[in-house]
Amino acid sequence: MLTREEAAGGARRRLAFASAGVLVASADTYVVVVALPAIMDGLGLGIDHLQRAMPIVSGYLLGYVAVLPLLGRLSDRVGRRPVLVGCLVAFASGSVVTATARSLGLLVAGRTIAGLGGGGLVPATLALVADCWPAEHRGLPLGVVTGVQELGSVLGPLYGAAIVTLAGWRWIFWLNVPLAAVVVVGLGRQPRAPLAPDPGSRVRRDLPGGALLAVGVAATILALAAPASLADGVTTGVLYAPTVGSGAGWSVLSTPMALLGVAALFTFVCWETAADGVVRPLLAVRSLPRVLAEVDLPGAGLLAGALACVVVAFSTTDASRQVIAASAPVLVPLAAVAVGALAWRQRRAVAPLLDPAALRPRQAWGAYALQLAAGAGLMAALVDVPFFARATIYPGSQLGAAAVLLRFLIAVPAGALAGGALVRRPGREAVVAGAGLALATAALSTMAGWTSMALSSRLAGLPFGAAVVELAAAGFGFGLAIAPVNAAVLSAVPGRLHGLATSLVVVARTVGMLVGISVLTAVGLHRFYVAARRLPPPQRVCRSGATICPAYQGLETAALLRELHTVFAGAALCTGLAAALALLLLRPGKLSQGTREGGRRSPAVR
Repeated sequence: MLTREEAAGGARRRLAFASAGVLVASADTYVVVVALPAIMDGLGLGIDHLQRAMPIVSGYLLGYVAVLPLLGRLSDRVGRRPVLVGCLVAFASGSVVTATARSLGLLVAGRTIAGLGGGGLVPATLALVADCWPAEHRGLPLGVVTGVQELGSVLGPLYGAAIVTLAGWRWIFWLNVPLAAVVVVGLGRQPRAPLAPDPGSRVRRDLPGGALLAVGVAATILALAAPASLADGVTTGVLYAPTVGSGAGWSVLSTPMALLGVAALFTFVCWETAADGVVRPLLAVRSLPRVLAEVDLPGAGLLAGALACVVVAFSTTDASRQVIAASAPVLVPLAAVAVGALAWRQRRAVAPLLDPAALRPRQAWGAYALQLAAGAGLMAALVDVPFFARATIYPGSQLGAAAVLLRFLIAVPAGALAGGALVRRPGREAVVAGAGLALATAALSTMAGWTSMALSSRLAGLPFGAAVVELAAAGFGFGLAIAPVNAAVLSAVPGRLHGLATSLVVVARTVGMLVGISVLTAVGLHRFYVAARRLPPPQRVCRSGATICPAYQGLETAALLRELHTVFAGAALCTGLAAALALLLLRPGKLSQGTREGGRRSPAVR
């Protein structure tokens, strides 16, 4: 038996490595913000082809959101560690494809695979906290996880800009591979209780499986990277001659080197399937069909299809002309059909994906609802604070505008840690989350009245102005609400559904961000166009009949500020609604099954 101290230390170590994985994936989410121009240049796309490059962003979001419920449900069935390791492998694999891509199609595929892996890390890690800590001690670990997740939004653009400058954009994704490997190794280390040797037990390590896996991975990476020393060699160059098509697009997958990698990986899977009790397999392939049958794979496919339609409809929109994408007349009916089929499937499935026990508790569906509203307000701040800075004090500096947003971003993880510390005891979730969202609402309301000099003004005797305080307050408020929302869900939902429940929290927040920013931006732009149409002709404002002058530019800036004020006001309404939902729906009711399960267990025995 493990001692209490050994078990507690193992829980903290697993949480540390899982949180490191969350940090790496979170930073990767935001790194494209600064790397996208360099990526487009590397693929031969000019800045005038930005719309063609948008699948780079939407592909990652699609992978991030679409299979989250399935991954959460899988973690409930097979355990957190296998899902965390699988997600990290997918994340690293997608990063390799992205780093080696020579065509837009391969790059989008790589980002989609990376998003699939990166998205599953957050709910599995949050559920890991619930597995290892009882309800009364979860607050601070939840705050650590959510704080680390939000810290990625700060570090991602910073280290991404540094790497693009020093080594090129491909190295951003190459570095993900060793980082993910370190986390996988750390998660694989488990304290083992001392056992008496069993002379009759002679289970061997899976050396053939390891060799096949190593050959498959190495050959695949070499095929995609195509180093010049091999691809241009007189002898080795034969391994890089495409058997189908030509060029640097999808045809690279038909080279002998790529086919060798696929053959080795296929043989590895067959070997693992045939493994008997004499060899301990690296992967439990035999049990995979049974596990997939238990998690309602058809239901997961229908939900993924519905979420995919939402992601594409709102992430590819041109906000200057439309609220949702031009493909919405096709995507929206498809999403409706998928939702209807999903509802039919869930009523008839023996083990439905969306178990009613994860949806029925008031604290659970209340958390999903408030995350939709809070996500809309959060995304509006992330997008429009830099626009405000560019429109006022940093008209020609993207770096200066990003520095303004940094004041908001730094406060989010600080608020997340504080929120976790404040909900160490169950029952405080509603008050803490409501207070945080109310603080964000107040800050966004003041931002809706910012003048053109708001970011440059200073408070008496201080090196900063009121706008800095308001930005920090908004970020801190958003962060303060994250851990209490997750704690409320984990307390309300049975332990067997923690992975599913936390994945739905992440899905709700992401969908709220996508839908909210599209709607708020469309409303704000409508107000801008109305104000712009009322502007007098430039010749009437400027002297000597000029078409541009400081006076007219001031009128244009005022019209743009009306748009941004509208977006901030709309964001304040969204967060105000989220605060009300938190106070009304996160209040503790009867002791739930999730709380009872958590309260009976301690980190020493998990």
